[in-house]
Amino acid sequence: MGMIAVLHTWGQNLSLHPHLHCIVPGGGVDESGTWKNLRSDGKFLFPVKALSKVFRAKFCEKLKHQLSLKLNENQREKFTENEAGNYEKLRQSLWEKPWVVYAKKPFGSPKSVVEYLGRYTHKIAISNQRIRKIDAENVTFEYKDYRQKGIKKQMVLSHEEFIRRFAMHILPKRFVKIRHYGFLSSTWKRIKLKNLQQNLGIQPKEKLPPKAFQPKCTCCKVGNLVTIATFDLRGPPSWFLEMSRNLPAPKSAF
Repeated sequence: MGMIAVLHTWGQNLSLHPHLHCIVPGGGVDESGTWKNLRSDGKFLFPVKALSKVFRAKFCEKLKHQLSLKLNENQREKFTENEAGNYEKLRQSLWEKPWVVYAKKPFGSPKSVVEYLGRYTHKIAISNQRIRKIDAENVTFEYKDYRQKGIKKQMVLSHEEFIRRFAMHILPKRFVKIRHYGFLSSTWKRIKLKNLQQNLGIQPKEKLPPKAFQPKCTCCKVGNLVTIATFDLRGPPSWFLEMSRNLPAPKSAF
């Protein structure tokens, strides 16, 4: 199987709400590299309620494994019995809570699903359009209250609280926000994707070369500006200085 997962950490009011948006194809690749549809009725890959329980079990199993790693001989002295008990209480409380996996059918075509998720991939916690007012003490911004059917409201936060909430969503350096799994992973695609496309009779689209960026003239707004030379911190290169000395002096306006 394969999956694309995009991390999303914020809610509308900038609270910490980490979750994943996932796209899971309705099939997979067997050991011979042949594509297999997992279901033919067009419904979910797995029963949603069962998936919630299995996901909870897998998550708690990983927590238990982490606890056993911390209690090995190298870290037994650093990890006290009290800390181990708290760790186990956390795992037990998570196990007792009902977990919910929200799954739904694609709305529209697969292309529309990818386009919808693509809007979230490189966004930040809040855009300038949602900020309504900034004064000497507070920041006022607009948000949707999904508990009341998405009604638009305004929230007022102090500068310190606004920055604190925004900073919670700044990812660590080199943190990978978008991950690809299974046959959608980079390694698999580099080696086997072409063979899979041939077996399915799919003609991959050719990537067009990116268009060269040509900024417009700031005066006439029509003509394209062409870069002749760029200067670093040391200033113009010697050939440019020599050329400028040979240019005729500008005529006086008087």
